[in-house]
Parts: sequence; structure tokens; C-alpha cells
Amino acid sequence: MDNTIEVKGMRKVFGQNAAIKQVSFNVKKGEIFGLLGPSGSGKTTTIKILTGELGQTSGNVTVLGINSNRFGTSDFKSKIGILSDNSALYERLTVYENLKLFCKLYNAPLKQIDMILREVNMEDERSKTVSKLSKGMKQRVLLAKALIHKPDLVFLDEPTSALDPGNMTQIHRGLQKLNEAGTTIFLTTHNMEEATELCDRVAFLHNGELQELDSPAALRYKYSTHAFHVETFSGVRLVIENEPENADQIRELIGNGQVKAMHTDNPTLGQIFQKVTGKELV
Repeated sequence: MDNTIEVKGMRKVFGQNAAIKQVSFNVKKGEIFGLLGPSGSGKTTTIKILTGELGQTSGNVTVLGINSNRFGTSDFKSKIGILSDNSALYERLTVYENLKLFCKLYNAPLKQIDMILREVNMEDERSKTVSKLSKGMKQRVLLAKALIHKPDLVFLDEPTSALDPGNMTQIHRGLQKLNEAGTTIFLTTHNMEEATELCDRVAFLHNGELQELDSPAALRYKYSTHAFHVETFSGVRLVIENEPENADQIRELIGNGQVKAMHTDNPTLGQIFQKVTGKELV
């Protein structure tokens, strides 16, 4: 199975509103795939369809070789992990008790708890009651819950939205380690640096339609002007078009020791998204 997820002509209609409009894409086995878009673009609806929480209006959806009409089975549920806006914890139980409960639910060994708590930097809070945790801590426990049974595929809807930079970095390392061990990750995020760092490929979703789909590097190259941005030691900033006739100017700047910094134009994913859709990624 080359593709973990296969979506062909997926459409989702709520009343008179088409939230998803004839979307088609594949997620390769073992990749980190990012679905990027502003609020209301259809990201969460897409995840809910892929995890069986919602049914598509039309089109064909297959996840882990299982057709969408079988997403409600225990076999399917045991193969995926989910962190979404509907994820919840038992507030009166401790962190450890919550994860112990989910281990039993998924038939996962209890030794997984200590390992996963280390991955999400929550070892010292294992005995704390969930109701006493901060929003960021709860988010990390929810992530631990999604990963506790070592699923083949994990759906993460804004997994680091409530985390400080230090914990975000640790979570990123944990996700990369998980991915290197073979788990496919489907990620939605507003954080373009996160998408650039983590994702093998990203898709831009806007108004229920895919606008672009490629690797972050390929998209940044595609939308680059390839011009040279030069800053001299005297404080002058120059933009020089990447054309053969400008080679002598660049050579002269370098030869005279005037170049303090130089780089080619390389837009961020956020800048590309705004250029493609006319919308800020918020």
C-alpha cells in the first residue's frame, strides 16, 4: 500500500453550503502531510470525514486500505490516533490514570505511559489531576492519548496551538521520531514555520478547495522571484534580478568586499498562501 489516505472527488454539503468541493489528494505511507488553511476553510471537516466522525456527501475516501463505509469499525479505530477539537480527558482523574484508561481501551501495554509522557514532557505531572493543568499541559496529555497505542496513522488538528516555544520544539522532535519509526502523520496547523519544518508535503485549502499541493521547498521555489537580496557593509540594500546581465554587478560587489549578507528571494509558506488565495492564514 503506497498511499495511507486516498481521496477522490470528496464533497461535503451542509444544507445549501458546500464546505468541501470536489477535493482529491493522496497521503503517502510514512509521510508527514500538512493541510493548511484559515479558519472556515474546511480543514476540520476534512479530518472529521477521514476519521469517520462525518460522512462525505459524495466521492470516495479510503484510509489505511479501509473504505469510508467501514470507518466505524473497531479495527479501523485501533489503527488511528486523533487529536482534534473534540478530544477530551477525564478532568477528575490524574494524567497517569487517564492514560492508563486509554491503554486498556486500546490494549496497549502500560509501559507505554512512561515513554509517551517523556515524549510530551509531562513526566513530572503524571500524578496531577487533569482539572489542575494549564491549557498547554492538557494539550500535551491529549497528544499523549492520541499516540499511546502506537497507531499507524495520526490525525493532529492544531496540535501545538497552546504550547510555548520550548514545549513546541520537544513535541516536534517527538513527532519526527514517531514518523521515523513508520507512523504517517496528517497535520493541520496555522503555524507556517511548523509546517515548513515538519511536513514532507503541504496542501493549501481555501473555501473548500485545494489551491496547491507540493513540498514546502518546491512551493517556495515555484513562487520565488529568484532575485538576489544584497545588504552591504555600508547599510545599502539592493534587489538584483537573477539575470546573466547582472552577473558583473554581483561579482563587483563580492570582489570589493562590500557584501555583508546575500540571499535569493525565498517566500514563506504564509506569503505563498496569501498570494495564492488573497487571504491571511489566520
